[in-house]
Amino acid sequence: MAEKKTTTTYQSVMAELRKGNYAPVYVLMGEESYYIDLITDFIAEHALSESERDFNQTVVFGADVTSAQVADLARRFPMMSERQVIIVKEAQNIKNWERLEAYFEKPLNSTVLVIAYKNGTIDARKKILAKAQRVGVVFESKKKRDYELPAFVTSYLQERNCSVDTKAAYMVAEHIGADLSRLASELDKVILAMSDDSDRKVTPDVVEKQIGVSKEYNGFELRKAIAERDILKANKIVKYFDKNPKAGNAFVLIPTLFSFFQNLMLAYYAPNKTNENELAKWLDLRGGGWAAKEYLMGLRNYSGVKTMQIIDKIRETDAKTKGLDNPNTPIGELLKELVFFILH
Repeated sequence: MAEKKTTTTYQSVMAELRKGNYAPVYVLMGEESYYIDLITDFIAEHALSESERDFNQTVVFGADVTSAQVADLARRFPMMSERQVIIVKEAQNIKNWERLEAYFEKPLNSTVLVIAYKNGTIDARKKILAKAQRVGVVFESKKKRDYELPAFVTSYLQERNCSVDTKAAYMVAEHIGADLSRLASELDKVILAMSDDSDRKVTPDVVEKQIGVSKEYNGFELRKAIAERDILKANKIVKYFDKNPKAGNAFVLIPTLFSFFQNLMLAYYAPNKTNENELAKWLDLRGGGWAAKEYLMGLRNYSGVKTMQIIDKIRETDAKTKGLDNPNTPIGELLKELVFFILH
């Protein structure tokens, strides 16, 4: 029976690194640069002592080297040190992988070679990935989906001894979006602004003050108003966005609304549509029963037929915001039309 291959995650890679277990090869690739940078930076800061780095740590960029040159660097032996570290940043700019493929067949145990390949992945059909997997670590850093972002915010703050209000986590996630580097940077600002003697809890008031997201007019509140079919509140929020495009725009809000109604359509097929926790499990919601409340409201306020019509309208509006079949309607007006269609 073939051995089941375990998935390489950021957590599993970091667990080994923190133990001081370094593989000879790391191929870090994917659309989300945040985790690639974290792993690369950890290796750069911890694999060697400060005194060893001068002679044994080399950082090069893919646009400036060939695979042959990287392989030659990796075959060198360390000077007065247990290991050497070679880091190739922006490795997606390397044109030919053949010489590195050859090196991966028999890498030096005294070299830690890090290939940081961003904004995409190496073609899985290429031999280099299979060879790297046999001797080292291959990690794909995938973009977080919108529904995963509040959990990221909560986890990030908890790891830094801060708690966070659920609404505040959603506010930050929806305002910043899936750029994890920017998200982490904004959260760092919030943490620094919190005094040591406070309860270190991030609330909607804290988010409003430190990040500039209105606690009344934001994507979280718009989605809630739509779920409740609160026409007055939803229209007030959309008008606010029209006057303050930095607070929320169609390019952020449309994916949020699409995600909500897409999940609402799935909710109609749930075995138990009345129990919050069961519905949350069915929809794979990270916030548990609390996160399912809006979908319970949505099930009461929107029929399955209307939900399908709304999904089609969201797709149409999304295309128009990108210039398809839309010669001159402003994006703000498109958002107003969409919300009107949803609510009526």
